[in-house]
Amino acid sequence: MPYTCIVGLQWGDEGKGKVIDFLAKEHDAVARFQGGANAGHTVYANGKRYSFHLLPSGILWDDVIGIIGPGVVIDPDVLIKEIESLGDLKGRLFIDPRAHIVMPYHKLQDFLFESSSKKPIGTTKRGIGPANRDRYARIGIRIGDIFNEDYLNEYITRAYDFNRRIVKSYSHEFPELREILEYLRNFAEYVKDYVADVVVLLEELEKSGARILLEGAQGTYLDTNFGTYPYVTSSHPIAGGASTGLGIAPWKIKRVIGVFKAYTTRVGEGPFPTEEISEVGDMLKEIGGEYGTTTGRPRRCGWLDIPLIKYAVIINGCTDLFVTKVDVLERVGVYKAAVGYNINGRYSELPPLYPYEWEMVEPLYKDFPNWENMLEYVEKTTRTEIIFVSVGKEREKVIERKGG
Repeated sequence: MPYTCIVGLQWGDEGKGKVIDFLAKEHDAVARFQGGANAGHTVYANGKRYSFHLLPSGILWDDVIGIIGPGVVIDPDVLIKEIESLGDLKGRLFIDPRAHIVMPYHKLQDFLFESSSKKPIGTTKRGIGPANRDRYARIGIRIGDIFNEDYLNEYITRAYDFNRRIVKSYSHEFPELREILEYLRNFAEYVKDYVADVVVLLEELEKSGARILLEGAQGTYLDTNFGTYPYVTSSHPIAGGASTGLGIAPWKIKRVIGVFKAYTTRVGEGPFPTEEISEVGDMLKEIGGEYGTTTGRPRRCGWLDIPLIKYAVIINGCTDLFVTKVDVLERVGVYKAAVGYNINGRYSELPPLYPYEWEMVEPLYKDFPNWENMLEYVEKTTRTEIIFVSVGKEREKVIERKGG
């Protein structure tokens, strides 16, 4: 089967944008299966820096088709801005009409939730959580809904009234319905030429012998089921999410490449056992340029956490591994990783199962003489080969090993 799925094995920001751009040159299409404009994939190519939030990262290659599946939530403003930044993508970018729209009131609610909470999640305030909430509450507005005004006028009433009551509970102004309808009318006119049935498109590509990359956003430990709940995203960034987010049978995905940094970072709140609050942590942040692509927020930094990687490999069924930012560790000159945990007096080589146990985790560290030895330890622990090693931010700075 032609499908290769790319997933993050940490808390996102593993460098998946570079990985997808690097691999896309040998593929015919890249399909994004979940997340929204809360994702940030950075690609350095042709001497320029590109930041993608919704467009598939591989679309920088002129002969690669970009696909956005129904599992993605679409912010119209971000989508239009990204398309305009690359020029005309008609005939090369396809968006499923079942993808949900991030409405202006979703972003407003996200801001109000976070700014008023005594214990915020640390979201990007891009409206992703409220949009996915409306998806599952069955009051979401999808791209396919906005091409028929009679249908939209009738259907939007429940969504509008529900969201208006929430915003009004914060004593905040709420946009008029006519403003929302005008906003959607303008978006419908812009997006209509990009809409296609992604299920049929992928089936046709598959039958033609095309090679297709499946692109996830965020990382395994932000998965709403398997992440450090409640400090997670509102979708499924794991390999299983590719099936539901694109309409692909699970058995067709024969290769899953897990991406991880040679150290660990996290944006926002939540547990982080190997976080290094010290000068070394600051070095990792500055040398690694650890600032969020979407928000610019500084990332929390710490050592590689091998128990996290081991469990993520199991969840995703990784066939291969791709490690990034080895060059950052080389500049820091320290090769250190957690190889197990002491959890309230109990030894474990896997992450805690219960949320309260994360506060009890004491990482057990091992020092390595170089990154090669550290990566060999990861391979032995996960029983999975590391076939690519990134040693710089540019797309060509990748070491291929073991037949990658």
